[in-house]
Amino acid sequence: MLTPLKEYRNSDLKKGKRFNQILLATKNPGKVREFQKYFSELNIKILKLDDVLGRIEEPEESGKTFEENAIIKVLYYSEKTELPVISEDSGLVIPSLGGFPGIYSSRIGKDDGERISKILEKLKGKDKPERKACFVSVIALAQSGKLIKTFKGKVCGYISEKPQGNNGFGYDPVFYYSKIRKTFAQIPSEVKNKFSHRGRAIKKLLKYLEKIN
Repeated sequence: MLTPLKEYRNSDLKKGKRFNQILLATKNPGKVREFQKYFSELNIKILKLDDVLGRIEEPEESGKTFEENAIIKVLYYSEKTELPVISEDSGLVIPSLGGFPGIYSSRIGKDDGERISKILEKLKGKDKPERKACFVSVIALAQSGKLIKTFKGKVCGYISEKPQGNNGFGYDPVFYYSKIRKTFAQIPSEVKNKFSHRGRAIKKLLKYLEKIN
């Protein structure tokens, strides 16, 4: 386990010091890979929770929105290290289902396959207008227990009638994006990142970091 308080003293955003490492508050390997690709452009290394804080207990995500949950997570972890910390909360929103699964996107099944099956079952027999869905992502940036800024990304498409493609993760195999006429799982990650909700939010974050770093 690293000792952030001793090893990362030059990561103070508030004092305007340059930094080259950020702690990403997630244990999702898919998210880690996506963030690492983006941040390599700024020569900023993304550190995982286990690398910095070890097997730390996770906070309860009790918020009612993606933004509230992202803030809960980022403040919790940023109180435990001097590193800048980013957290992200995201999910799938289907208007015809009252916004379901929304903030519960990762909690309605034990794995991606089960979660996708539940969505497809609820939409069985529904026409295209009722299959409209949006991916939403909110990223929060904080340091030393204080929120600095949040960044939001959103992309809308439709839920396909069956999974298609082997790339990506989560609901990517059933999220059909009309602009490319494919699901997010049918395209390489570098192409998906141009359109994805997370990609849009990360780009806003990177633009902000370029100005202050």
